[in-house]
Amino acid sequence: MQKIKNYINGEFVNPINNNWLDNYNPSNGEIYGQIPNSTVEDIDLAYNAAQSAFSQWSNTTLGTRSKILSKIAELIKEKLDFLAEAESKDNGKPISLATAIDIPRAAANFQFFANAITQFASESHESVGLDAVNFTLRQPIGVVGCISPWNLPLYLFTWKIAPAIAAGNCVIAKPSEVTPMTAYLLGEICTEAGLPKGVLNIVHGLGTTTGQAIVEHPNIKAISFTGGTQTGAHIARVAAPMFKKLSLELGGKNPNIIFADCDYDKMLETTVRSSFANQGQICLCGSRIFVEASIYEKFKKDFVQKVKQLQVGHPSEKSTNIGALVSRSHLEKVESYVKIAEDEGGKVLCGGLEVTVPGYENGYYFQPTIIEVQDNSCRINQEEVFGPVVTMMSFKTDEEALQLANDVTYGLSATLWTNNLNRTMQFSKQLQTGIVWVNTWMLRDLRTPFGGSKASGVGREGGFEALRFFTEAKNICIKYE
Repeated sequence: MQKIKNYINGEFVNPINNNWLDNYNPSNGEIYGQIPNSTVEDIDLAYNAAQSAFSQWSNTTLGTRSKILSKIAELIKEKLDFLAEAESKDNGKPISLATAIDIPRAAANFQFFANAITQFASESHESVGLDAVNFTLRQPIGVVGCISPWNLPLYLFTWKIAPAIAAGNCVIAKPSEVTPMTAYLLGEICTEAGLPKGVLNIVHGLGTTTGQAIVEHPNIKAISFTGGTQTGAHIARVAAPMFKKLSLELGGKNPNIIFADCDYDKMLETTVRSSFANQGQICLCGSRIFVEASIYEKFKKDFVQKVKQLQVGHPSEKSTNIGALVSRSHLEKVESYVKIAEDEGGKVLCGGLEVTVPGYENGYYFQPTIIEVQDNSCRINQEEVFGPVVTMMSFKTDEEALQLANDVTYGLSATLWTNNLNRTMQFSKQLQTGIVWVNTWMLRDLRTPFGGSKASGVGREGGFEALRFFTEAKNICIKYE
């Protein structure tokens, strides 16, 4: 039984109330650790540590900050296998996925912002004829709150923390209570890398208590949150009247639009991945598949055949393509949506059932599922399932495809498969999403802005967008003779 502690002021400490939450291993359904059930008092303790550290850290040279962030990145890479095993055990994802994607990306986040902060420049403007010059300072905000989700635990945790501390802020961060382990281990890494005490404070607990305390704290001046749309709406209601800066990366119900003129084999292989990577527990998964009518039946046959070949199994097995879902409650939610889809006339083409893995009978496993639907207004096409479930339906014209893609409250990403340049340009402009991938999926350049529109969020992360969010602009105007 492993007890995770809060990381406050560079030290690992018990929660002040000495209350704990159980931490489950999704692959076997067993409790394997405990985490703090932190309260307002723990957040106050973390805030005091962060505020005490802010003056010195915000005046630390960019070179020094960059060097420390680079060291953190280096240590993450050195501990790749150890962190991947911890991530897999905590989250249920295949170790192979954590090794290839999650942990390397966490290291890349720190390395990217270690470099980016040294290139983050302010602007100046000469007021010709007025004998004046204006220049803009980008100053750190102060103490900021970062709240991350359970689907890509260290990957998204570091995506927020790295730019925040690179910009000179001090951070109070809360990982998901469902997947706390690698965030806990990051505290050890930061200490080893020489990050000054109080610059990063990691406080564990429930969103309704610990997360709420961060959002409500009067002196935490910005909140960066990734998670569900309903929680994001609640955070906005609390934080907006307090005039906090907000970055909300929320849900998605992303269209995958497939035209007959695509590179078919490449599309088919990528669509399997974009549908079921990380058990479908990625906000960017293409969960609504729209296929041009002329290739619909061929695609349906080939896609079902490919998906049936995916192996559901224990995350440690090399043959496993689909690991465990993150929790029993989430498994039940996913299962319920399959029933809802069937009740509304959807046809399950494959999957749709819980899986029992020999030796791990209490684990949270579910078959990759394809549901054929006739109407985009059905709940399975309008609500985020966030699991290994996709729907498919056909379309006849470009106009119909675009209408189907945009007819949803979310607007995070879209994937377009076509070799028609005019169509590519028109769809790229008219799709109501923050990200459009053409003939690819999840190809990320960390310099580019990341985020969604509509119910998928507010603001952008990534590149200089993140550094702008974690700084305040101040204009200085100097008149001279």
